[in-house]
Amino acid sequence: MSTTLKEARRIVVKIGSSLLTNAGAGLDRDAIADWSHQIGELRARGVEVLVVSSGAIAEGMKRLGWAKKPHAVHELQAAAAVGQMGLVQMWESCFAERGLHTAQVLLTHEDLGDRHRYLNARTTLKTLVGLGVVPVINENDTVVVDEIRFGDNDTLGALVTNLIEADALVILTDQKGLYSADPRRNPGATLVSEAAAGDPALEAMAGGAGALGSGGMITKVQAARRAARSGAHTAIAFGREPRVLTRLFEGESIGTLLVAQTRPVAARKQWLADHLKPAGRIVLDAGAVKALVKDGKSLLAIGATAVDGSFERGEVVSIAGPDGREIARGLVNYGATDTARILRKPTSEIESVLGYIAEPELIHRDNLVVL
Repeated sequence: MSTTLKEARRIVVKIGSSLLTNAGAGLDRDAIADWSHQIGELRARGVEVLVVSSGAIAEGMKRLGWAKKPHAVHELQAAAAVGQMGLVQMWESCFAERGLHTAQVLLTHEDLGDRHRYLNARTTLKTLVGLGVVPVINENDTVVVDEIRFGDNDTLGALVTNLIEADALVILTDQKGLYSADPRRNPGATLVSEAAAGDPALEAMAGGAGALGSGGMITKVQAARRAARSGAHTAIAFGREPRVLTRLFEGESIGTLLVAQTRPVAARKQWLADHLKPAGRIVLDAGAVKALVKDGKSLLAIGATAVDGSFERGEVVSIAGPDGREIARGLVNYGATDTARILRKPTSEIESVLGYIAEPELIHRDNLVVL
């Protein structure tokens, strides 16, 4: 683990309910304050951090005086609505003590399944971390129904990791990490210190969920496999280990590290170039081709000369040179109709032409792959 995590510059930290609520006793302010302090240290080192925080339902149960987690969706939604108030207040106050701003972001599966909302969520989260804000993300339990729930925040953590192209996902749990077998049933089980994310043998090692959680080790292993698709490594560690976050990113071996087998740039390139059918085409002038291919720049509207197809914002489009040959593909920030209206226009005129500006670039270089 010596250099794998030390190189990370954007990370997602997921913290489970049992840790946040001290096994159901109520939000553990001391623990949350300690994690906030560690995150503050990482921020000071230039690491962007996003938090995926469980605990709303567990805190709501405590406030409502419920001893057992309900099964009915409407009762879970009510508990989440009550508990979310305390959860976000606690994070906000702990981060404020360290001079950090935070933001509440509630997501549903639909937000990440719809191309428009996916792109909007991605832009918002990247803007927040760019401003030095620490987003605190949770599933929007008050509005989701059973069929569209993420099901657990391990999965949500992986999806957010993919969404914002984080370098690493850290899952803090009440276990030391992944063991070769369930240590509660097999005293001979040994800690897996490092393995390849996505190795089928890992799921056979994982156990079930606790009383307050909805995932367990199996969802953490599955989350690591999902995160690895965009090239992110996953660390699974005991959340109450002293200075666990800062030590992990100093290169210390703690818990289990599940290593992505694909580099982030290669994973992004493979996804854009091979797995998506372009919804349309944008033709560029020679200057824009040079800016993309030679200089590694974003695509600006001023360099685009023609539009083909009826694509929408967030879809993958083919990018061609003056001769019609495809040179790149990317996720476009404007639909075909609006793109046609801003062809050859400088960025400074986009808002006056369209009445709004979604992004200054037609396609940002982070969402573009040269073929």
